[in-house]
Amino acid sequence: MANLPGKHFFRNLIEKRSLLYQLSRRDFDRRFVGSAGGWLWALVHPLVQLLVWTFVFHVCMRIQIPPGAGTENFTLFLFCGYLPWTMFQDAVSRSSTSLLDSSNLITKTVFPSEMIPISVLFSSLVSHVMTVMLAILSVAIWGDGVPPQVFLIPVYAFFLSLFSVGVSWIASSLQVYLRDTAQAVLVALSLWFWVTPIFMSVQQVPEQFRAFIYANPLSFFVSAYRSCLLGIPQPSLETMMYAMSVSVVTFMAGGLLFRQLKRGFADVL
Repeated sequence: MANLPGKHFFRNLIEKRSLLYQLSRRDFDRRFVGSAGGWLWALVHPLVQLLVWTFVFHVCMRIQIPPGAGTENFTLFLFCGYLPWTMFQDAVSRSSTSLLDSSNLITKTVFPSEMIPISVLFSSLVSHVMTVMLAILSVAIWGDGVPPQVFLIPVYAFFLSLFSVGVSWIASSLQVYLRDTAQAVLVALSLWFWVTPIFMSVQQVPEQFRAFIYANPLSFFVSAYRSCLLGIPQPSLETMMYAMSVSVVTFMAGGLLFRQLKRGFADVL
């Protein structure tokens, strides 16, 4: 148990908070360097995506909001469910190549390389906070008011972050040795997106496929965010414990794999 990641993880984060801040700021600035719109593009991209999906799925294909969704606004329903996915997808997809992008730091200095995927996550969290605030504003204007359980979002975001870091550690460390990993991650994320109930509720999925939905921890976070923002009942305690347990286990497994593989990073990079 002494070697499990997480025992000294948060203490190390505090000790290296200055380095983590600089890495996160560099990653966030680098995404929008030279752009006139700057960080506003972090809001524009998901909003345009939402409008396109609303037109295709609601206007053209006439997909309706399931009963008990907490709103009759399809775009709002979609927006609230899309929030956790965007953070997860952004963090994992960009982390998969983050070690290669920072190879000069890893090969030339004694550098805590595990901080690089975490800094990508923190950069994604900045965009996530902005979109969550926009969602709260949207709910206040077009919904039935902001429900009190909105204050649970940071709790869910914390466990979503653990899950994202664990997957990011696995993807980024494998990418150092297997350069096709980043492409495989993009394919996996595309498939993962469609087994996450963003456009529908679990009840709308054919019964023979629901096991895949229930096994997907992102399904819980989508439901939890909708519960917090739209005022519908929270997911069951069993579902909550499952998703949070998977998040912690993934975080620890990713840390163990990263710790084993990082010993050869300098030689391979």
